[in-house]
Amino acid sequence: MKTIEIRPVTKANASEVLALKVNESQRHYIETTEQCLEDAKNCVYYKPVGLYKEGVLVGFAMYGWFPEYDENHKKGKVWLDRYLIDERFQGQGLGSIFLKSLISKLINEFACTKIFLSIYDTNIHALSLYKRYGFTFNGELDFNGEKVMELIV
Repeated sequence: MKTIEIRPVTKANASEVLALKVNESQRHYIETTEQCLEDAKNCVYYKPVGLYKEGVLVGFAMYGWFPEYDENHKKGKVWLDRYLIDERFQGQGLGSIFLKSLISKLINEFACTKIFLSIYDTNIHALSLYKRYGFTFNGELDFNGEKVMELIV
C-alpha cells in the first residue's frame, strides 16, 4: 500500500495547498482551497489538512467539532466539511483511500459516534463515494441548502 499522510496546513505548505484544484465539472460543488483557508482563519473549529501520497500533496480536507447548544446542555457535531482530491490525481482510488483514513482520524481525534457532511445530491461521484462508506441522508439541510449526510460509527 502507498504511504499516505494527513498533515496540518501550515505556512510551510499553504502555497502548495492553494494550488490544488478540482476538475472543472466539480468546481461549483466545493469552495476553493483559498476560500477554505480563509474560512479556517475566521472559525477556530476548522482544521485544514493536506492529503499526501508518498510525500506528494494530492488533496485537501477540512474538518472539525462544532458546538451546538440546546436548553439543557452543550452538545456538538463532528463535520467533514471540505474534501477534495486535486484534478491531477483523480481516478486513482485516492478519494476512497483518504476518506477511510479521514473517518478513522475523526473517530480517534474526537471520540465521536457520528460524522456529518453536506453535499449537493447532483454531485454523483462524491455521493457514491460517501454512500460506499456508510453515509446516509438524515433529512436535514445545511445553511447553503446542501443535504446533510451522517455516518454512524
